[in-house]
Amino acid sequence: MAIISLFGLVLIFYITTSPVFCEYYSPTLPYKSEQEKITNLHFFFHDTHSGNNPSAILVARPNATDSQPRTTFGDVYAVDNPLTAGPEITSELIGNAQGLYVSSDQDSLSLVLYVDFGFVKGEFNGSSPVLETEGELAIVGGKGKFRLAKGFAHLKTYFVNATSGDAIVEYNVTVVHY
Repeated sequence: MAIISLFGLVLIFYITTSPVFCEYYSPTLPYKSEQEKITNLHFFFHDTHSGNNPSAILVARPNATDSQPRTTFGDVYAVDNPLTAGPEITSELIGNAQGLYVSSDQDSLSLVLYVDFGFVKGEFNGSSPVLETEGELAIVGGKGKFRLAKGFAHLKTYFVNATSGDAIVEYNVTVVHY
């Protein structure tokens, strides 16, 4: 009986002192702001729809009937646009803008842009491609308790199946919110 009790105590001790991976948040702490910096960036965003190697492609278009005039409203594009130091496509490549944009105005051309700027030159070099085992994502905005949130998510890939596309990715997220 003493062995079973001792085993039970060891088991309880182990369970209470082992790291828990199923808690998804930590206690909320007051935010201590670091000194903010202002950086002005200047580059040229090449959005190319034509030619043999377009950098923006149409991935979704709304259904329209014959009685409706065709507009760009609702068109969704996937982009991998080069960012260059000058207006010529042959000027120095400093990075890429990768993401989506949506034509969001029924009467004129208006775009909503969701992109990640990844720089390959200079002080801001160091984007995180998806296929790397570790990466980072920006947190910009939110809703509810995370309204006006900002922060970042550090990602670490634990498993990926290249055939099926299945993956398990650990997220460690730091969020500044009110």
